[in-house]
Amino acid sequence: MSETTKPSALFVCVHNAGRSQMAAGYLRHLSGGAVEVRSAGSMPADQINPVAVAAMLEDGIDIRAEQPKVLTPEAVQASDVVITMGCGDTCPVLPGTRYEDWELEDPAGQGIDAVRPIRDEIRARVAALLAELGVEPVEA
Repeated sequence: MSETTKPSALFVCVHNAGRSQMAAGYLRHLSGGAVEVRSAGSMPADQINPVAVAAMLEDGIDIRAEQPKVLTPEAVQASDVVITMGCGDTCPVLPGTRYEDWELEDPAGQGIDAVRPIRDEIRARVAALLAELGVEPVEA
């Protein structure tokens, strides 16, 4: 990675409607634009999980404008780190790309009280990822 290129991360889950969207929202917010952020799903849903949107709004992050996107090999190739969240063998693996798998409960079909701890876990993991990428978070 050259000095002029900002690091890039891709968050992948099956539906690209909950966990990966929350992670992308946090990374965009906490990096202040210092990291290129993508998210996608192996079988994208029609819309983002409204409970995930509500949980993020409680923390001051608006992901309402996001749409679930289909995972492409190009998105994987363009990313420095690919973080999967429960998509198992459906996620393409490319040599030379760094992968992490975050074991997180799926917020689909859960109420806000069940989604808040998932959201908080995602925020903590995104903060740790920023540190690994050498990017100072814009807020703690």
